[in-house]
Amino acid sequence: MPEFRSVVGKLKWAVLGKSEIKLEKAKAYTVDLSDYKEINRTADLVKKDIGKVDILINNAGIVTGKKLLQCPDELMIKTVAVNTNALFFTAKNFLPAMLESNKGHIVTIASMAGKCGVAGLVDYCASKHGAVGFNDSLASELYSLKKDVKTTVVCPIYINTGMFDGAVTKWPTLLPIMEPEYVVDCIMEAVLTDRAFLALPKFSYIFMALAGLLPTEVISLYGDHFGITHSMDHFKGRQSRKA
Repeated sequence: MPEFRSVVGKLKWAVLGKSEIKLEKAKAYTVDLSDYKEINRTADLVKKDIGKVDILINNAGIVTGKKLLQCPDELMIKTVAVNTNALFFTAKNFLPAMLESNKGHIVTIASMAGKCGVAGLVDYCASKHGAVGFNDSLASELYSLKKDVKTTVVCPIYINTGMFDGAVTKWPTLLPIMEPEYVVDCIMEAVLTDRAFLALPKFSYIFMALAGLLPTEVISLYGDHFGITHSMDHFKGRQSRKA
């Protein structure tokens, strides 16, 4: 039976909870993902402690939930630093060993906000568009190198983790606030089957197809109809807690 070891990167804080109980060999590191030098230092520690990383999952993300003119400059800068820029440095640190062994998988947890625009999420949407572009360009580079390193980009809508508390959709049957366990199961299946792209829920594929075909004005009307335009109007976000 193959041996699995889990490395958990923590942005300020994270609670392993059930995962800590189930995984006998898990090691956590606290990393400020807005600081590329700290990413590099921590990656060196991971490689020293664990060795080669076979699957890199870029999952950390932050959201301000504020409209552009109400969002402090420093928060917008940090959103892009964590949600987009950090991807460059995690990949640069762990990709070389994957290329050398000609196997590995880089998973980018982006968002449906990386495929469309949402009021109240200007900085977040921009950062997640960057995450999607990062994945797509990296996949192209790997293809050009003829290497068997896989990439998967995941674009879910709102997940019930507390990060988007207060966000709502008008049609929860089609656009539900998804439970994290369901999303994890879908991501695991995508990785195990080498899927390059995963959108959640399935209705998202229809919306993306329409967005590529219809004028912007019509897409805005669809956003109103499904409650996407105003989905962040009552955003609260994860309540602050002591580290």
